[in-house]
Amino acid sequence: MSDNILQPDHWVDRYADYLYNYAMARISDAELAKDLVQETFIAGLQSAAQFKGNAAERTWLVAILKRKVIDQYRRANSRKGKAEVRMGFLPHSEESGDWLEQMAADPDSSPEHDALENEELGMAIQRCLAALPERQARVFTLKTIQGMETEDVCKEMGINSSNLWVMIHRARTALMACLNQVWFN
Repeated sequence: MSDNILQPDHWVDRYADYLYNYAMARISDAELAKDLVQETFIAGLQSAAQFKGNAAERTWLVAILKRKVIDQYRRANSRKGKAEVRMGFLPHSEESGDWLEQMAADPDSSPEHDALENEELGMAIQRCLAALPERQARVFTLKTIQGMETEDVCKEMGINSSNLWVMIHRARTALMACLNQVWFN
């Protein structure tokens, strides 16, 4: 299979379990996780024409799912009277290494409405990422942002998979604490 050709007929068999587990790790609601995976597949079909082949098919679907999870939190938070937050990073850049979310089209987003919020959130995340220990930031960037396979990250960083997941967990915890201070408050 070529990385630049989508094969939607195989998505459920190849990616449903992975996407479901990804969603469950972030929302802890089995029915909602199933719904988000289904919405991800629908959004993927709707935006297939925008797929540029810059990422693997699974990575592209994960990026769409990330948006769906964020939108779910946004909807839940907006019901509580909190500000709407969307995640889009480096919105005017086409360079390699951009945040994967930029590569995934989201038919439900309204970028003209939140361009400033997107830019500010992106800068806040970059600041928080820069505050992490260098090695931890690198592992997090390779695995979570760039979507590299676990074994490739481990090989490049000279660590085992247990170390990788501990570093990612610590990075996520530190990033969330940092974002709670610099963005959400």
